[in-house]
Amino acid sequence: MRVYVPLTLPGLAEAHKAGELEAESLVAYAVTPALREWYLSDDIEELEYAALNRAALASLRLLAADAGAARRRVVVAVDVPDGAAVADPDRGLDPAALGEVRIAGGVKLAKAAAVHVDADDAGADVAAAAEALAAADGGDDDAQFVVDGAEDHELLWFATQEIPNLVGSAD
Repeated sequence: MRVYVPLTLPGLAEAHKAGELEAESLVAYAVTPALREWYLSDDIEELEYAALNRAALASLRLLAADAGAARRRVVVAVDVPDGAAVADPDRGLDPAALGEVRIAGGVKLAKAAAVHVDADDAGADVAAAAEALAAADGGDDDAQFVVDGAEDHELLWFATQEIPNLVGSAD
């Protein structure tokens, strides 16, 4: 099963150093029944793209909480065994939790299929979106417009062999 783990560049650097995405309960995003129902598509590529975008929004939330992190969203695509990623049934109807899954224990970074990261030119829009996120969550339409501006930037695809270069650019 493909899952998308939201990170920041400092988080990716830590994972690279440790060789794994560490957490007691790792939050990721995947094609869940709730995401399928919300997205109304049977095309697995479209559904995985939707899960990737959910993870990108979660990465933006991590950036909003870490003012020192480079203003680039990071999502690691990882393949885990079926059943390793579990959706919380109590949050199934929560729109904020669409596609959210938890993975018990860490995941070896060697299991990563790819890393998705914003291009450098997205930095200003991502920074503005991270700043506006709390207001957007509170219902401010202008702030939501700013947050949506970050989503206009497609995340770039990087092979896992490129992680050292990505985390080196985070300094």
